Amino acid sequence: MTDLSWLVPLPVVIPLFSAGLTLALYRRPRVQPIVSVSALTLVLLASVALLVLADDGPLVVDVGDWAAPVGINLVADRLSALMLSISSAVTLCVLLYSLAQGRDDDEESAPISIYHPTYLVLTAGVANAFLSGDLFNIYVGFEILLAASFVLITLGGTRDRIRAGTIYVVVALLSSVLFLVALASIYAATGTMNLAQLAIRLPEIDPGVRLVLQVLLLLAFAVKAAVFPLSSWLPDSYPTAPAPVTAVFAGLLTKVGVYAIIRTQTLLFPDGRLDDVLMWVALATMLVGILGAVAQDDIKRLLSFTLVSHIGFMVFGIALSSDAGWTAAIYYVAHHITVQTALFLVVGLVERVGGSTSLTRLGGLAKATPVLAVLFFVPAMNLAGIPPMSGFLGKLGLLQAGVQAGTGLSYVLVVGSVVTSLLTLYALVKAWNKAFWQSPSDQPRPVGMPFGMVGPAAALVVVGLVLTFAGGPLYSYTHRAADALRTRTPYIYAVLPDGQRGEGESAEAADEADAVAPDPTPSATVGGDGS
Repeated sequence: MTDLSWLVPLPVVIPLFSAGLTLALYRRPRVQPIVSVSALTLVLLASVALLVLADDGPLVVDVGDWAAPVGINLVADRLSALMLSISSAVTLCVLLYSLAQGRDDDEESAPISIYHPTYLVLTAGVANAFLSGDLFNIYVGFEILLAASFVLITLGGTRDRIRAGTIYVVVALLSSVLFLVALASIYAATGTMNLAQLAIRLPEIDPGVRLVLQVLLLLAFAVKAAVFPLSSWLPDSYPTAPAPVTAVFAGLLTKVGVYAIIRTQTLLFPDGRLDDVLMWVALATMLVGILGAVAQDDIKRLLSFTLVSHIGFMVFGIALSSDAGWTAAIYYVAHHITVQTALFLVVGLVERVGGSTSLTRLGGLAKATPVLAVLFFVPAMNLAGIPPMSGFLGKLGLLQAGVQAGTGLSYVLVVGSVVTSLLTLYALVKAWNKAFWQSPSDQPRPVGMPFGMVGPAAALVVVGLVLTFAGGPLYSYTHRAADALRTRTPYIYAVLPDGQRGEGESAEAADEADAVAPDPTPSATVGGDGS
């Protein structure tokens, strides 16, 4: 296992090195795509390898050979490896889509010399945030991906994109300031930024101070994850960007915030003092987001509001603070990254064929392009949670976890989840009917769909279906990830030397490791023993 720990930094190092190489090759636009695609293919292979290896225990690399807690370490456990694998597949598909779009458009609106290095830096930032073993390096990962996203969201320099980019920058800077204040406060209270060591030291400080630190971190991550009421910026920012940029933003950037919430809530604040608050926030995020989606007549804005709404499902699972809740939340994050990205890529094709994303101007696309109608319908139904798709499996797991919790508030969230799912189905069926089924006010433009764009979008639609057919093994994997988050032992023992753990934590962790959690796999949907 330790012999293969060299794989851990590759998802960060390869994109950063390739970003520098593509920047040096800015006068060789035909070579840049080769470098970018090769780099992200290698990242995907390394991520899948880590997904398999991390199932036997976390892999840790001490950067510069400085052991924790002094140095920076990168940690690949089940949770981070799963997030890496899904995000690597998504970023590769989006890159292929954008290359085909650029070749077909033959435009200079998005300079290729800028796009490739920026996109690779974004990929490196996402990977760094997933793998970081200390809070400050997570902050660095956020800033890397945010700096790259500032460039991508304003590509083309149109008035709408500059306006949206300005909103995005202001909100991102506010989140970064909150994160920095949280980091400074945590270091002042504990003397460390290392996550494993924080898991040991935070229980030793004053409970009131610990609560303040938890609130500061949650506020910073809630902005990044677009949790209500800190989500109003997202529907105004994402729809104006180019289709590939919108797709990768919708699929990944908010999920990095969700990942940070999962990691810190389970590892640093396992006492669940804010669980009730998070459940109310989850309910508000679900309902406000989906009501906003129902009111939209533009597909991009509709999907942006559904994105906000479904963040509420993930926060619901986190707030349950149980193996079943965390299992379903992790599974739902993996599902949502894939399906939401696929939908935005398909909407890019809709805009290309129909000349607009406004539902009042579209129509008749099912007759004009039947393949496009299928490509939209399948992930739309998956997002709505139609059985037996992966969206249904994730939502059923969340509902079962809520019922298992047995509290009045958890039952309220169960009802809210069902209502949100029904409204999601209504909004997406309305969009599909208006765009594909109703008679068009104007005939769709005779614009073809390049296979290079259809292929990556279709590939992500298929990945969403694979998450359905592989629901049993994947749900079992997320259950093992959730169990490791609950015990905290594997993470702490993998990162810290013996002398840094502390006897109290070692004894507590050993006791927790002996506890056997019930398997939360939804037996009615995944089937069998979940293996």
